[in-house]
Amino acid sequence: MWDAHKKGYKAWLQLEKSLSENSVEAYLHDIEKLTDYFEVNAMSRTPEDVKLADLEHFIKWIHGLGMTATSQARIISGLRSFYKYCLLEQITSVDPTLLLEAPKLKRLLPDTLAFEEIERIIAAIDLSLPEGVRNKAIFETMYSCGLRVSEVVNLKISCLYLDVGFVKVIGKGDKQRLVPIGSDAVKHINIYRNSIRNQLNIAAGFEDFLFLNRRGKSLSRVMIFMILKALVKKAGIEKNVSPHTFRHSFATHLVEGGADLKAVQEMLGHESITTTEIYTHLDRDYLRATLQQYHPAFGKV
Repeated sequence: MWDAHKKGYKAWLQLEKSLSENSVEAYLHDIEKLTDYFEVNAMSRTPEDVKLADLEHFIKWIHGLGMTATSQARIISGLRSFYKYCLLEQITSVDPTLLLEAPKLKRLLPDTLAFEEIERIIAAIDLSLPEGVRNKAIFETMYSCGLRVSEVVNLKISCLYLDVGFVKVIGKGDKQRLVPIGSDAVKHINIYRNSIRNQLNIAAGFEDFLFLNRRGKSLSRVMIFMILKALVKKAGIEKNVSPHTFRHSFATHLVEGGADLKAVQEMLGHESITTTEIYTHLDRDYLRATLQQYHPAFGKV
């Protein structure tokens, strides 16, 4: 019974919600966790049989397995999505997830790099090596455009509009957005394309990928992590830096410079501005200066 519904749910996520394969698999994995729970506990349940109490016991069960609050919240989100599908398809008449409470999450802000620290990391790249020229283009582009690591490894030549200073980015759920790109990033992309990439023996199917490894294939996300970790160490920076730190720093520096939050949301490709607000971790001096400049009563005794 569940297999047939999972198959229909998968098609709904792909066709109606236009989610990427990774996202679809993540949602299906959430449902499989629930069916695993029923199987382990010898509980015979169809989707229409499931009650709120069943789901509450399931959440306690995964908590007992050591699953973090973040993972629990993600699974609850997946269950809500599944029952939204079930209601639309009239598989169920009641949504048992309606009153299901997700664990409260701490909003931990990632480390932010100062502009000078980003410059130090990029300056640590050895430009005498072919991969160094490529890596400089990669990190200049990541910081200039605020790209996710998945977006930079999948960046296509056909999506570059460098003459007008834009790149087309394919983000989460295959959603497209146009993002401005800075002159430094444009310069180093062109240097890489004209002096390094054009010397590679490009593997079939990878002709349109911008950033390639020595075998002429696209880079993996893990490779970007490893390259960055080595550069951070070489630059003598002790913060916990990942590719996402570049994205967070991009957004923070924009807001600190006075950029409109809605514009930042568009550039980051966030569906909700609530998500963008996480990237506005501004230092106290900046907040104080803003209040002193704009709030008529601030500082008055």
